[in-house]
Amino acid sequence: MSIQANNISKTFGGYKALDNVSLHVPQGKLVSLLGPSGSGKTTLLRILAGLEFPDSLDQSSIRFHGEDVTAVPAGQRGVGFVFQHYALFKHMTIESNIAFGIHAKPRRLRPDKHAIRARVEELLKLIQLEGLGKRYPSELSGGQRQRVALARALAVDPKVLLLDEPFGALDAKVRKDLRRWLRTFQEQIGLTTIFVTHDQEEALELADEVVVMNNARIEQVGDPQTVYDHPASPFVIEFLGNVNRLSPGFRPNRTHKQALYVRPHDIELFPGDADAGSWALDGKVLHVFAAGNYGRVTLQRTLTGEPLEAEIPRERLRKLNLQPGDPVKIRFTHTRVFEQIDATHQELREIIETE
Repeated sequence: MSIQANNISKTFGGYKALDNVSLHVPQGKLVSLLGPSGSGKTTLLRILAGLEFPDSLDQSSIRFHGEDVTAVPAGQRGVGFVFQHYALFKHMTIESNIAFGIHAKPRRLRPDKHAIRARVEELLKLIQLEGLGKRYPSELSGGQRQRVALARALAVDPKVLLLDEPFGALDAKVRKDLRRWLRTFQEQIGLTTIFVTHDQEEALELADEVVVMNNARIEQVGDPQTVYDHPASPFVIEFLGNVNRLSPGFRPNRTHKQALYVRPHDIELFPGDADAGSWALDGKVLHVFAAGNYGRVTLQRTLTGEPLEAEIPRERLRKLNLQPGDPVKIRFTHTRVFEQIDATHQELREIIETE
């Protein structure tokens, strides 16, 4: 089931939550709406679900596989919706929670008891919670409860699945485990899925396509590798992972309107007396953190005093034997430079990709 949303705007009082947003979600894909708080991602998800409506039903449109559902209420759109905080019924067993949506159907559309029981058992197996149907939500872990919420959304055979920050209430390890599980699960069922998150790692790891949102608009749409390696704007590169920003005038042949961005893993370090090439910058080590596969080195650029962070392989870090205060040569292996071309609207474009 593909999704096509066109010219979606939404205002709450004097606050514009969405500003003429259009989005296409291919059938069977797992798509992430990624952005900071207030960017409009949850509002867009709720409009796709039918829980909110665009400001203008005449100028906006939402189509599920070509069918216009712009004015169709949530209960008739065939959408499965999973909230961040599970929203399970505490007084019901896991089986009853999963079957709730099926029992809520009109009698003429409701399967018989045997079919409902079989569907619940099928879903318990799908979410890897067989044998736990008689338990109550309080007897399950947070990750298990979230899987139950997912099964409840799937029980009514939705056309699309919408997830609103589904892992936000879980601790880091459970989030990682559940992300891997959801990726495998979605590939098995092949259901068109959209999930909202503000976690960049989560979006890049899980999604087939990432929709980066900011200030009520879409900044960029693309597969995870594209949006990470070829950001469309300074916002995208700054939001997606760690990045160093060097102020205008970082090089003599650049104009004052240009700024350079370099990710920590695209920085090489050399001893202060080494010949690292004409583009190398002088710097000083401030701090070395050596835990993990990569060490992190906090630096200060000598010429401007700007701070930088580099990620260096452990073996290379061991050979350099860097100590706070040591002088170093800093060389960039991959950079991006954006130029301001409209001071009024602060529009920026990428003008260089590699050095």
